Amino acid sequence: MEEMIALLKKLAPQEGYTRSRLACVRFMRSDRPLGRTPVVYEPSIVIICQGAKRGYLADKVYHYDKQHYLVLSVPLPFSTETEGSPQEPLLGLAVSLDMTVLSELVMAIGSARAPYHEAPEGIVSTPLDERLTDTTLRLLRALSSEQEAAVLGPQVVRELYYRVLVGERGGAIKAALASQGHFASISQVLLRIHDDYSQPFNISTLASEVGLSVPVFHRQFKAVTRTTPLQYIKSVRLNQARLLMIRDDLSAASAAFKVGYESPSQFNREFRRLFGRSPGEEAKEMKASLALLPPV
Repeated sequence: MEEMIALLKKLAPQEGYTRSRLACVRFMRSDRPLGRTPVVYEPSIVIICQGAKRGYLADKVYHYDKQHYLVLSVPLPFSTETEGSPQEPLLGLAVSLDMTVLSELVMAIGSARAPYHEAPEGIVSTPLDERLTDTTLRLLRALSSEQEAAVLGPQVVRELYYRVLVGERGGAIKAALASQGHFASISQVLLRIHDDYSQPFNISTLASEVGLSVPVFHRQFKAVTRTTPLQYIKSVRLNQARLLMIRDDLSAASAAFKVGYESPSQFNREFRRLFGRSPGEEAKEMKASLALLPPV
């Protein structure tokens, strides 16, 4: 863990998010504690090496720290709380999920092992074991070298996926990735919303596209996300607008239009309701924490 922390301090020398030499890996750093703030995480594996984070989704709390990692098999809006300080900054990495590679691994694992019986879950917190820690260290070493990142990096990421799938809660993750039925239908809808958040969505149309009645669609959507379809769409849009203001230096009006709002006043009202302050105040306060920096 000491070597992992030393590598992360070099790879993420500034607060915020820093790109790595692989498009699927980003480093995280926070030099201060942050209270609960709404976020949207893409399908990813999040490993914290120093400091701690807590995720809140409805009535559940998910810990990810030196002892636990977080996996999201679908894009989810929730809120997070961060522990970090200038002396001991929060340091970690997020590895986005490549569904093609994961599907190949799920099939390979399924053919070699007994079927898994856990229910699919969109978000899972799992104890960090020695093998996954070792894989993470080797990934950080590879990403410290341009040549090793290109040659070895993709293979180590694939191994990281494998370690997660065969880990303590791997059954729930495999079930989510290989699931049929309602969970798979809602996952399909979530990915579409996440990719096309600026487009207008009709709930009846979304339900019919996955072969569900509107009441069943609402019920299953809430079972996966712990929120309603309209609230999910709104959260994704507002979080994306916040990132556009911080990372692309857009004005609130421009960001609102970019994510699909036609009324600036409605955007400002809903933004304040979600984040607890105006778009300008939120962008200023979170500028360092949500910055996206180039690879070191």
